[in-house]
Amino acid sequence: MNNARLRLYVDAQYTSPYALSVFVALREKALEFDLQPLDLDAHEQQAQGYAGLSLTQRVPTLEQGGFALSESSAITEYLEEQFAQAPIYPRDARQRARVRQVQAWLRSDLQALRQERSTLVIFYGQKAGPLSAAGEAAARKLIEAAQLLLGDGREYLCGQWSIADIDLALMLNRLILNGDPVPAGLVDYARRQWQHPAVQEWLALSRPALG
Repeated sequence: MNNARLRLYVDAQYTSPYALSVFVALREKALEFDLQPLDLDAHEQQAQGYAGLSLTQRVPTLEQGGFALSESSAITEYLEEQFAQAPIYPRDARQRARVRQVQAWLRSDLQALRQERSTLVIFYGQKAGPLSAAGEAAARKLIEAAQLLLGDGREYLCGQWSIADIDLALMLNRLILNGDPVPAGLVDYARRQWQHPAVQEWLALSRPALG
């Protein structure tokens, strides 16, 4: 099954942070794949063909030889298990658990920040207004956690690059690229991660104009 062609379904605006995470994982492992955009505004994710393929009817979904998997962290863990080259998770069990913890946290928490600083800030340069009290609380929580993880000036979360570095940098960039205050060390960290070749490739994708 590993020889079957991979296909990655993403949103047509290329603004999904989770699609980006999988895209980077595929590129990091030098895997050939087809990129299939879906127009979420037109509800293409609910069309019969895709609904029958993707269990969650969301993006990203990875398809390979009739096997389809959605939810980005599940996909990146699958890729890590199936394709040993260029590890995207640490080998050490505790560090690997930490990376998974960070991934799960960024996907399940900080809702106010994700709503008030959408990825349109990152991928379209759209500016958002002042944060609400809930948004400010989420921003503080993110910054405090990031400082605990990176407070000794380390370049990566776990001593070496992992896919969670891209996930954390993206969340920080919701603030940084909007001009919100973020400690200089975290700004430097996010900028370094943003120079990853696969991130730069994602940023260079042609995006439709916002309606």
